Amino acid sequence: MSAPRGIDAAIIDLDGTMVDTLGDFVEALGRMLDDLHLPAVDAEAVSRMVGKGSEHLLRSVLNHVLEQSGKAPEASKIEALYPEAWARYQHHYLAINGRYATVYPGVAQGLTALRAAGLRLACLTNKPGAFALPLLRAKGLDGYFDHVFGGDAFERKKPDPLPLLKACEALDTPPARTLMVGDSSNDAAAARAAGCPVALVTYGYNHGQPVRAVDADGFVDALHELLPAWVRSLRC
Repeated sequence: MSAPRGIDAAIIDLDGTMVDTLGDFVEALGRMLDDLHLPAVDAEAVSRMVGKGSEHLLRSVLNHVLEQSGKAPEASKIEALYPEAWARYQHHYLAINGRYATVYPGVAQGLTALRAAGLRLACLTNKPGAFALPLLRAKGLDGYFDHVFGGDAFERKKPDPLPLLKACEALDTPPARTLMVGDSSNDAAAARAAGCPVALVTYGYNHGQPVRAVDADGFVDALHELLPAWVRSLRC
C-alpha cells in the first residue's frame, strides 16, 4: 500500500480521538476535590472542559464547583487553591492513568493502516507528557508513533499552531502535507493556523458542541475509516 496523494505524515490527538479518557479525568478530579474538601464534579461537566490542557481543566473545575456550591468563584480564590489542586490532581492521575479509560473502536486498525501506507506519525496532545506517554504504553499504542508530544513540550498549546509546526519539523514534512486528526475545534483551529489539512472524528468531546459544525476537511466515525475516506476525497 502506498501513501495517499498529498499526505506524507499525520499528527494525531490523544484524548477524545484515540482514547476515551473521561473516566480517568472524573476519577482523578473527584479524588483531588475530596482532598480539598470541595464538592464533586460530574462527567458531563468535565466533558465540556477537556481539551485545552490540564491547567485549564483544573481552573475550570475549581470555578465550576465553587459556583455550584454558592461560593464566589473569584480568580484570586481559584489561584490560591490551584497549587494544592494541581499537586493532588497530578498525584491521583498518575496513580490511575488509563485505569478508567478505553481505546475507541477502530483506533488500532486505523493506526496500522496509516503506518502500512508509509505515513510517519506523531501523537500531539495538550495532556502533559508525563500523563500521555504512560497512557499510550498502557493501551498498546505507543509503538505506532515516531514522536509523542505532550502539552508541556512547547511554549504554547493547541489551538495555537506552534505545536503543529514543531511536530511537522520533527516529522520532516511540510504542514500542507501533514494531516491533523483530532476531535475538537482546538485541533481544527490549530491545523488551519498552521496550514495543515484536518480531519475530525465524530465522537470525542469538543467542549459539548456539535463537531460537524467545526471547519474541517472531513469527518470520520472511526479512525479505521480515515484512510479510505481520504483517498475517496482525492478522487472526487
